[in-house]
Amino acid sequence: MTAFLGFMIAMAVGLTGIGGGSLTVPALVLIAGLPAAEAVGTAFVFATVLRVIAMPVYLVRRQFHARYLWLVLLGAVPGLVIGTFLLRKMNHQAGAPVVIVVLGILLVLTASVTFLPKIQDQKFMRKNSRWLPWLAFPIGVESGFSSAGAGALGAALFLNYSEMLPAEVIGTDLMFGFVLSVVGSIFHWQIGSVQHPVLLQLLAGGIPGVLLGCILTGKAPAKGLKTTIALVALFAGLQLLWSGIRQLL
Repeated sequence: MTAFLGFMIAMAVGLTGIGGGSLTVPALVLIAGLPAAEAVGTAFVFATVLRVIAMPVYLVRRQFHARYLWLVLLGAVPGLVIGTFLLRKMNHQAGAPVVIVVLGILLVLTASVTFLPKIQDQKFMRKNSRWLPWLAFPIGVESGFSSAGAGALGAALFLNYSEMLPAEVIGTDLMFGFVLSVVGSIFHWQIGSVQHPVLLQLLAGGIPGVLLGCILTGKAPAKGLKTTIALVALFAGLQLLWSGIRQLL
């Protein structure tokens, strides 16, 4: 079951850039039964490996936007450091359900924007790029605290408020998530919150899954990719929302 979960999540990562944390953490908590702290640490390392495999495909195709990537990292990396510090101070679990509920709400709202063309603005980033570090900062904080959100929130931001094509959105988002997941993985590996047997099972299915996802991306139509990205983000948001509410109750 864990290997199958790894395969499905990894295919979503390769196809859309989303799912490294947003799908893995709820799956590990709800299905694999891991404690929240171990689910977060394991998801960070799993997402790092998937993105290492997927990134070269987009680099070779030059399907990424270097300037937007640099600007979002400028805000997200300091946010990630703060998020991991908060996680450590709060003993890895305190407050996590509330954070997961908030992330779920944000994902549902941002994904819904894709289906409301009137409130999209593809020229926003080109005209207001100075705001990108500030918009990425809370994404970094959230990612540091729960490992979730970097891919889905980043993709929603790029997809609805930049002029990038869907394939460029995926490539840029993969690289954005990769940097954050590397920093998070180092932190969680040091404090021992990575469940190694579960990680190996995830990777057994995840490695072929992410390769298949990358292959399908090259053949998928742009409109279909945009809808797929939005649906995966929406599903991830609903999953997290349910997981957080369940923990609070």
